[in-house]
Amino acid sequence: MQQADYSKLVTVAGWAAASTATLLITIKLIAWFYTGSSSILASLTDSLMDVAASVINLIAIKVALTPADDDHKFGHGKAESLAGLAQAAFISGSACLLILGGFNALIKGTPVQDPGLGIWVMVASIVITVLLVMFQTYVVKKTGSVAIKADSLHYKSDIFMNAAVLLALALAAIGFNWADGVFAIGVGGYILFGAWQIGRESVDSLMDKTLLPEEEAQIIELAYQQAKVKGLHDLRTRQSGSTKFIQLHLELDDHLSLFDAHEIADKLEAQLAQTFAPADIIIHLDPVSVVKPASRLARP
Repeated sequence: MQQADYSKLVTVAGWAAASTATLLITIKLIAWFYTGSSSILASLTDSLMDVAASVINLIAIKVALTPADDDHKFGHGKAESLAGLAQAAFISGSACLLILGGFNALIKGTPVQDPGLGIWVMVASIVITVLLVMFQTYVVKKTGSVAIKADSLHYKSDIFMNAAVLLALALAAIGFNWADGVFAIGVGGYILFGAWQIGRESVDSLMDKTLLPEEEAQIIELAYQQAKVKGLHDLRTRQSGSTKFIQLHLELDDHLSLFDAHEIADKLEAQLAQTFAPADIIIHLDPVSVVKPASRLARP
C-alpha cells in the first residue's frame, strides 16, 4: 500500500473512533441521568476513556506518519506502539472502575429507574459500535496499523460490554436488581484481559519483535528463488508502524562479478519491496566460501 493511502485510511479511522466515542458519551450520559444504573455509569466511564484513547491515537498516527528526519532516520512508526501502550493503561483504568462500580451496586442494591430508556440507548450503542468496528477491521486489514488495531480491540470489548449492560437492564426491568452490579464486574474483568493483550502486543513492537514466522519463511523462499543464490543467513526482521524492516546476508558464488551479484540483490530487493510494502530492505552479499554451513537458513 502506498504511504498516501495508508495515511488517509488510518487518519479517517482515527477521527471515526473519536467521533463515535463522543456520540456514545452523549447518549449514555442522558441514559444514566434518567436511570441511575451503575452498569450504564460504568459504560459511560468507559466511553470517556475511549475518547481519551482515541485522541492519543490521532496524535500518535500524526507523529507516526511524519517522514524520517536527521534525528529519526528509521521514521516515527514507533509512536503507534506507544499509543497502544497508553491505550492499554486507559483500558485497564476503565476496567477497574467498572469492577468497583459493580461492587458498589451490589452492596447498595439500588434499583434501576426507567430501564426501558436504558435498553434503547444500549441497543443504539451496540449498533453504532458494530459499524465502527467493521470499518476499523477493514482499515487494519489494509494497513496493518498497530494503533488502529488496538483501538478496534477495545471497541470490540465495548460491544460485549454494551450487550452485558443491555442484559443487566433487561433483568433489572423484571426485578433482578443484582444483575446491574454483577454484569458490571464481569465485563470489567473481560476488558482488563483485553488491555493486557494490547499492552503485550505494543511492548513486542517496541522491543523489535520479529515478523511472523510465515512472513520470514516467505522472505527465505523468495531469496532461494533467485538464480545463482547459494543460501542466506543472518535474517533480521522487525516492524515499526506500517514499515517492515528486513535485513539479510545473501550467499553467492565466489567468482561472480560484482555487477552480477548486485543485479541479483536488486531483483530480490524489488520482490521483497513489492511483497511487504512498505518495507526498508538491506541485503549484504557474501562469497559462499566464507560462510559456515551451520549458519545457513534452510529453504522452507
